[in-house]
Amino acid sequence: MSTLQSKVLGEENLDQKTPHKGRYGSHHGPGYASPLDAMRGPKEKLMYVLCVLTGTRQPDYLATVDVDPESPSYSQVIHRLRLPYLDDELYHSGWNTSSSSFGDASKERNQLILPCGSGRVYVVDTGSDQRAPSLYKVIEPREIVKKTNLSFLTTSRNMGNGDVLISGFGDPFGNAKGGLLVLDSETFEVKGNWECPEDGPIGMFDFWFQPRHNVLISTDFGEPKFLIQGFNPDNLRKERYGRYLNIWDWTTHRLLHSIDMGEDSAPMQIRFLHNPNSVHGYVACPLEGSIHHIFKTEDGCWRAEKVIQIPNKKVSGWIYPEMPGFIFDMLISLNDQFLYCSNWVHGDIRQYDITDPYCPKLVGQVFVGGSLEKGGPVTVLEDLELDCQPDPFVIQGKKVQGGPQMLQLSLDGTRLFVTYSIFTAWDKQFYPKQFKEGSIMIQLDVNTVHGGLKVRPEFLVDFGHEPFGPARAREMRYPGGDSTSDIWE
Repeated sequence: MSTLQSKVLGEENLDQKTPHKGRYGSHHGPGYASPLDAMRGPKEKLMYVLCVLTGTRQPDYLATVDVDPESPSYSQVIHRLRLPYLDDELYHSGWNTSSSSFGDASKERNQLILPCGSGRVYVVDTGSDQRAPSLYKVIEPREIVKKTNLSFLTTSRNMGNGDVLISGFGDPFGNAKGGLLVLDSETFEVKGNWECPEDGPIGMFDFWFQPRHNVLISTDFGEPKFLIQGFNPDNLRKERYGRYLNIWDWTTHRLLHSIDMGEDSAPMQIRFLHNPNSVHGYVACPLEGSIHHIFKTEDGCWRAEKVIQIPNKKVSGWIYPEMPGFIFDMLISLNDQFLYCSNWVHGDIRQYDITDPYCPKLVGQVFVGGSLEKGGPVTVLEDLELDCQPDPFVIQGKKVQGGPQMLQLSLDGTRLFVTYSIFTAWDKQFYPKQFKEGSIMIQLDVNTVHGGLKVRPEFLVDFGHEPFGPARAREMRYPGGDSTSDIWE
């Protein structure tokens, strides 16, 4: 490992001061002592996948997928937990506790929190039977609205003090009056808002916090009432898509300042390096097709600089004359060496070496669907990156109709799992055939030495043949935590 990489990872003050003490389920408490300790965790065997039904009046559900190559039910759905209400629009999930509670033997990572676009929150028990989780509690929208005035719930993250933070995309009317609701992780009582009322209303979507730097940073994707209807260029230049990163004081919960990312940039996913001492992170701006590096300067201010730009492609035969990539998901490996992102419309997944966080280097790329395929209805007229259009993506005889969206990485960083759905209206607008027939889940093998991505042909979960009808799969979680679950404090 290079000297620069050791400094970025903080290996000397993370791994050596907190030696490996055990695995998930040990007497030490949930999770792992450090990000590097987590990389030595057991290989994943199960995956919880959020699923939204298509073309039928059926509720969403949580699928348990067997991802153990030694199992006879490998790459199959082995359990489905159907939720009791319609039109929830599951998107993200999070755990009741995290690796920040590693030293607390009284804590257990055994309940999965499912916030919904409907404003409802489900709590799922995974501790009794990991293969067949059960519904533990339902928190109704009226209770959440009464105490927080938040709806269109998205991201859930656990804090070291035992509370869960859930971002609310907007108010019950779809206005960009978002915020963070606080949920007690033991009683699941809604405590109220995290942010101070004097600082609202604000746009909200995703968030990350680094307590050692006394900061929480949140993104502003835009107004829910416009975004949930799909992408409409008529909404551009009308302040309907977001543009700000909001910087919060972790201790006082006050808004310190906002960083203007540019009109209609729509900052969405945010990820910090896993080293809790790190001052580096990244935010994806899907409408702009860019990723910005966030960092703390020597004078204590936070800045954002664009470090990755995915060029639009000039096309014919598509709904618009220029085709953006739409970077809708992004994650960072636990050793803080690689960043992965998905271009939902172009159809490629990219791997960047971020050993130098100021200068990401593209080291891996693979096309696994999307709207650019050779022989399809779209003709590329001008492309600053590719010499020719990619071949159609076919796996196990199935031609994939959608584009890659949500990502999940194995603890050791060598396996990347991919699903294909974002929001119902967007799925229907951009990939109508996938919307009708359901989506898939695939696995990529990752070269962590030189960089590189390769599809594993043996792994395919086809959600088009589910017993309740075709489904679209979204976020994925391992029972013991993963590279997007934990924030070490």
